[in-house]
Amino acid sequence: MSTTTRGSSSKPEKDREAVGWLDLPNKDQLFVLAVCRLSEPLSNVCLLPYVFFLVRDAITKTNTTTTDMSMDRAADISAYSGLLVASFPLAQFFVSLPWGWMSDIHGRKFSIVLGIAISVVANVAFGFSRSFASLLFWRTLAGLANGNVGIMRTMTAEVVKERRFQTKAFLLLPLVFNSGMVASLALGGMLAEPVVNLPWLFGPGGLLDWGHHGASADPNMGATKSKGVQWAADYPYALPALMNAGTLGFALLLAVFWLRETLPGKEDERDGGVVVGRAVVNWVKQTRQTADFVELDDMTEAKEARPPAPSPLQTTPKRTNYMTKPALRSIFTRWTMAALISFGLLPLHNSAFMHIFPVYLSTPPDATHAHATLLVFTGGLGLRSAAIGIWLSVFGICGILLQLFIYPRLQARIGTLGVFKVALVIFPAVYLLAPYLSLLPNTGALSCLRWLGLGIIVGGQIMARTMAIPSTVILLTEAAPSKTVLGTVHGAGNMLASLARAVGPAVGGAVYAAGVREGVVGAVWWFYLVVAALAAAGWCFGVQSRHAYSEREEER
Repeated sequence: MSTTTRGSSSKPEKDREAVGWLDLPNKDQLFVLAVCRLSEPLSNVCLLPYVFFLVRDAITKTNTTTTDMSMDRAADISAYSGLLVASFPLAQFFVSLPWGWMSDIHGRKFSIVLGIAISVVANVAFGFSRSFASLLFWRTLAGLANGNVGIMRTMTAEVVKERRFQTKAFLLLPLVFNSGMVASLALGGMLAEPVVNLPWLFGPGGLLDWGHHGASADPNMGATKSKGVQWAADYPYALPALMNAGTLGFALLLAVFWLRETLPGKEDERDGGVVVGRAVVNWVKQTRQTADFVELDDMTEAKEARPPAPSPLQTTPKRTNYMTKPALRSIFTRWTMAALISFGLLPLHNSAFMHIFPVYLSTPPDATHAHATLLVFTGGLGLRSAAIGIWLSVFGICGILLQLFIYPRLQARIGTLGVFKVALVIFPAVYLLAPYLSLLPNTGALSCLRWLGLGIIVGGQIMARTMAIPSTVILLTEAAPSKTVLGTVHGAGNMLASLARAVGPAVGGAVYAAGVREGVVGAVWWFYLVVAALAAAGWCFGVQSRHAYSEREEER
């Protein structure tokens, strides 16, 4: 079965291998979509390096260090953090399909702009929240706003219509997601608790400690009052949220003034935001006396490929076309369902790892291991948020390089299905070995073994994730029965993936907490080995269906 699949797709894969990044059409639109795609990683994963400490402060109202914390308290924090992490994708689950359906009716751009605007507000409010209830509310709202991720994938397919360009184009959004995740993990870990992680800037006597410097000049201010950065101590997790809001504000401006509508039948309607954006660009060109400057090739090609925009008084003749959509039964064929199952199973264990691993790294270590056996042991690594963010981001960079230089060549050689199978082999091995980091020495000459093991675990999981995510996106797009329903199909895929990303951390956090209490910290890792096996079985079950679909497409 697998040999036939590779053989049937060998010619398209060779064509895709010859396509370079600069060969992609409509690069300006792909750039805007890429920036907008940062909304989810910034809103979702930025808190992971410091979620343990964030929840600790919210539920205990004290600044307890990780070294003097009991295992029961660490277990409670793990369970609460699982709920907080799960709230974002759970909200996505409930709104992903409506977002996709709305974009198929009213347009892609409106959905993206509205979602990013809500994300900006939710991120700011999240950063200044001090109770667990308010944290949960604002994170849920951010999840509701980011139910439109599938629409961005749909726009990618509509912007890049030629099949030979689509492999590169579909790698772009996961590449941006990984890049945004790398940056948000590193900056989130460093900017959280700035008085602790950035003492040279926010600590006593730091560059921004204006109140401290002013105290010696004015005794009435008090020698210990640090008014300049008091807010940094009162709201220790506000800086990462403000960083997210600023980046998303820039993405919002790009989407409003430069993103063009791609919904069939509506792409030629007049867009006031784009008109203003072009006017600004033309004004900048004139002020720089570059009247002879030619616009980017991809923008010129896009203008020549479609008729001029109609006037506001002119009725668009195609409007009724995009309003008429096929029934849901005709959309969700057996080929589509096979791809959706694979698309939903992957984030079930991947999202659990993304939540559990930083919590595990933050959990205080068990210094004795007096009664440790091969299966019964507990404790984490006791790392701080800054160290966790740096570790995850460094290996995230490795994942980006893999996605840029290795994935396209590997896909050209063994096909999309083959790459996905390789990833499914790596996942279980990583989960099997991860908890044994607790047994490696953390002091002395052999302490380097713990850091080496940490590098292997993080690097292996990121490598598998980097290969698996774009593969499932490509296969889901190919499984859509019609390009006019891509928004609905990707909305359904995002809905299932969101549910999986909610169940994964919530169940994983509960199992991790139970394992810590019972002295079996590896229980959650070995539990998710079963999930990885189910993901492999689910994909293999859909191979024949996808192969039949691919043959049908080639006949067309």
